[in-house]
Amino acid sequence: MMKRALLILISLLVCCVPAFGQMTDAGRARVGLVSERLVAVPGETVWFGLVFEMDPGWHIYWQNPGDAGIPPKLIWDDSSTIQAPQVGEIRWPVPELLPIVDGEIMDYGYSDKVVLPFPVTLPEAGPEVITLSGTVEYLICENICIPERAVVKTEVRSGGTQSPNPQGAQLINRALADVPPPIDGLVQLTVQNETWVLSVKSGSLAGLRGDVRFFPLGHDIVHAAEQAVEFGPEGLQVRLMPDASGGLPEDTLEGVLRVDDLAFHISAQEGPVLAGTAGASRFGAGDGPGLMGLLLLALFGGVVLNLMPCVLPVLSIKALGFVRSAAQGGAAEVRTHGLWYTAGVLSAFFVLAMGVLAVRVGAGVATWGFWLQDARIVTALILLVFVIGLWLLDLIQIGDSIQGFGSGLAGRQGRTGAFFTGGLAAVVGAPCTGPFLGAALGSVMMQPAPSVLLVLITMGFGLALPVLILSFLPGLQNRLPKPGPWMLTLKHVFAFPMFLTSAWLLSVLGALSDYRSVAVVAAGAVLIGFGLWAWRMSAQGAKTVLLSVLGLAMIVPVFTLVSVTTLQGALAAGFWLGLFVGLIAVTTRFSAALARTCVRGLALAAMLAGAIWPLSGSHGTTVSQPDNLVYSAAYPVQAWSPAQVAAFVAQGRPVFVDFTAEWCATCQANKIQTLSTARVAELFQQADVAFLVADYTRFDAAIAAALVEHGRAGVPMYLWYEPGNDVPAVLPEVLSVSLIEGLLQAGQKP
Repeated sequence: MMKRALLILISLLVCCVPAFGQMTDAGRARVGLVSERLVAVPGETVWFGLVFEMDPGWHIYWQNPGDAGIPPKLIWDDSSTIQAPQVGEIRWPVPELLPIVDGEIMDYGYSDKVVLPFPVTLPEAGPEVITLSGTVEYLICENICIPERAVVKTEVRSGGTQSPNPQGAQLINRALADVPPPIDGLVQLTVQNETWVLSVKSGSLAGLRGDVRFFPLGHDIVHAAEQAVEFGPEGLQVRLMPDASGGLPEDTLEGVLRVDDLAFHISAQEGPVLAGTAGASRFGAGDGPGLMGLLLLALFGGVVLNLMPCVLPVLSIKALGFVRSAAQGGAAEVRTHGLWYTAGVLSAFFVLAMGVLAVRVGAGVATWGFWLQDARIVTALILLVFVIGLWLLDLIQIGDSIQGFGSGLAGRQGRTGAFFTGGLAAVVGAPCTGPFLGAALGSVMMQPAPSVLLVLITMGFGLALPVLILSFLPGLQNRLPKPGPWMLTLKHVFAFPMFLTSAWLLSVLGALSDYRSVAVVAAGAVLIGFGLWAWRMSAQGAKTVLLSVLGLAMIVPVFTLVSVTTLQGALAAGFWLGLFVGLIAVTTRFSAALARTCVRGLALAAMLAGAIWPLSGSHGTTVSQPDNLVYSAAYPVQAWSPAQVAAFVAQGRPVFVDFTAEWCATCQANKIQTLSTARVAELFQQADVAFLVADYTRFDAAIAAALVEHGRAGVPMYLWYEPGNDVPAVLPEVLSVSLIEGLLQAGQKP
């Protein structure tokens, strides 16, 4: 009983040891010393912490105070039972920026409250009560700076079993959590003109965005200078302004890199800029175009899209709409047509921009033209363009025509048709990133959402601008040809570019999926065509349609008869024959209204089946060998990978990389006119060029990262590596044989 009471008494005495030594009020701050232990085992390492509680508006300094200031210093006195060699260095939490004079004086430090933790190794043999006492000297500042001193002291009991100090341990653990750990990656420092580029490549930074600041441990940089930041798929770059000497540090540049709520200790050595650390977005002063420059590039690029082969087939519908609008309503109707067309384009680009942002949130990176990497979207476009071609040939008519001839609904239908035409032009034509668009889209894809929306809407406005201008030109209707029989012929002619567009999209689908999907889509198009035809014919000869369909359906039992080998097969054939003979007999007695209803039901079923069947079966299965790897029989082409590039560069060979896709019309034009020509094959052969192809028909994370790294939002992108140089030149989106000759013969970059 006495032993138990003694243990309780000892426990109470232990618990009464304060978490803090007495807090000292030094004037503008209260300072104390805290330990994580109440009882510690001799010889173990125990964490202690200096606690500062500052008056509002006052601050103390980090280990590197910046342009002015002095960090806190702890001086042990003789009454302390701990010797200086047993005390470890302070682990400094991430500091705050303390701008004293904007653009001129920048300090680093702490305000409000901070705990500065440090380890202490206790002696193997010592007194029962271990005392730490000393004096803290620090500079505390507001509008003026005042040196202050505070005496601090705490005690820890020595025993055979540890006993924690809950309050002290909590404070110290929180402070240690704010101490930046070493970065898990590579860090290099590169001189570029009058600045330094700090490139950091780490898995911890991949896809990370937010406010960024580098806090140096020394005074090698101008502390108050703006630090421009560029993000990449594998890290980031920070542009630093060196001090007056301008030279790189003799050893390394050390400091703390803070990215949003995370921070890391980094040590940078001189070396080239690390790949994968740039291209996603820019903030601050950089060498890329600003927002106004991006908007101008997007505007001009959108205008140029009207000349791309993706958009040209849709221009036929647009031209017919102008002529009809002028004939129906004069200048006012033409202007209305132009406005509705523009609204359709802008609406489509808004939807595409929202898609970009959604993909970026889900995948961390987004590239332009992503919708043509989805087999279901491509399937829907094939069927839609095919139906438009049937309409242009007058093979189908559902009520009044899409562009609105004749009847009181003409005006409304004409505007609807113009809106639809604008949307179709945007969806089909937007992936053709021709001149001006590659840099603009690449620079904005990973910037804040408002910038993405603004640039893409501007691009759409550029696409619609020529039509909008023409629709508002005075007297345009007088210059347009008058409607007549020629329009019917021209309308029929325009159907064939639409069918060719469907064929091109079928090739895209084949690259995304396989030949079975292409066959299913073709069958679906036939079903839709039949449904549209049957609907049209329901008003003219519904009974004839039903009899014809039933007659064709008898092919099933006929084939059954041919294959009859058993009694069960014969009975099945007899059942089918009897069923169809009965249906034909009943059909002949149908009234005209009932027959028409049956035909329209059949037509709707066929159209739905023709759309749902292909869409439900388009899942984008993998194709073993993309067609994009077939360029010229005279010169070998290999699939791209970063490892392949590095291997060829190490061999001293020049490397040409083609980032392409089956759905990219500009890519295919460059392939036909330049890359697959005998002349280019000859030039590559003579120079021993390693020709690599990055096929982006289907989404590929490595290719997407490479596009972002080099400031491109989508394909085409062409990279040229000179022999022995691992930093490529990004070539223009439109290639020519003369450009390739210039690269290889003169060794000049475009």
